[in-house]
Amino acid sequence: MSGVPIASTLADIHLLTVLAETRSFTQAAARLGISKSSVSTRIADLERAAGVSLVRRTTRSVTLTEAGRQLVDETRAAFTRIEQSFAGIKDLVETPQGLVRVSAPVALGRQTLAPVIAEFLKAYPQIRVDLDLSDRFVNLAQEGFDLAIRHTSAPPDTLVAWTLCESRSILTASPRYLAVRGTPRHPQELSGHSCLLYLRDNTTGTWSFEKTRTRTRREQVAVSVSGAMRANNSEVLRAAARADLGIALLPDFTASEEILKGNLIPLLTDWKPIGFFGDRLYALRPFAARVPRAIQCLVDYLRAELARPDPA
Repeated sequence: MSGVPIASTLADIHLLTVLAETRSFTQAAARLGISKSSVSTRIADLERAAGVSLVRRTTRSVTLTEAGRQLVDETRAAFTRIEQSFAGIKDLVETPQGLVRVSAPVALGRQTLAPVIAEFLKAYPQIRVDLDLSDRFVNLAQEGFDLAIRHTSAPPDTLVAWTLCESRSILTASPRYLAVRGTPRHPQELSGHSCLLYLRDNTTGTWSFEKTRTRTRREQVAVSVSGAMRANNSEVLRAAARADLGIALLPDFTASEEILKGNLIPLLTDWKPIGFFGDRLYALRPFAARVPRAIQCLVDYLRAELARPDPA
């Protein structure tokens, strides 16, 4: 490695560690804020300096050779310590600052997070937020996100989970639909109604409920449902319910405002939908020795704002 500038070589080795996490030239480039062609060029330069192949490239994926894995394994911890130390120095600044990359579901992001984050940014002008809206569950480490906001009943034990607020699912339909088709009094009656299903990879066409107001044993019911429309977005299902197409099972942040306006009517309020959208809203983050102040400030702000009671 004689004659190779050590500073540029260290930077390229760090790039290799990022590539090992993302397994993608495109994602590594996005993580580091450089072009994809620059990633390719710098990896090639590093291989020439090392005198050995470090990366295997295929049309679908990027993997490391044995030499590449050894180099990453022996240097990753050092780069992690450097990043943590530098972040700690930045946090000595009185005003929290920096970029926070956040992933969230589309409907939740549009309806709930966007207005809250707008107020947060006014309170913390030195912090920037990248809000990426997608209903798929992103790989935080590989894709470089600092936080994922998700509603679930059981957050992954591989991630740090902050509870932001309670959440619930609401069964609802429009007054006109109920006037024509009748109001169900028991979950089993849903099988005779047009039901609007949230489209997931594991969609089964079954809704499950638990009796909430009973002094006897816990009563649970599972019912097969179907209808004219399925969608993978709760805003779309809400619009379909408002258009009198059927009964929708919606998260509270999607349904509440329309219920308050009288456009939708909550149904089977003595029964709790189970195993669907989740009981709580969480901020999820990969494990790390410390949490940057900008991220902690955003989490604390979301907890304070989202923990307010649901008016519906």
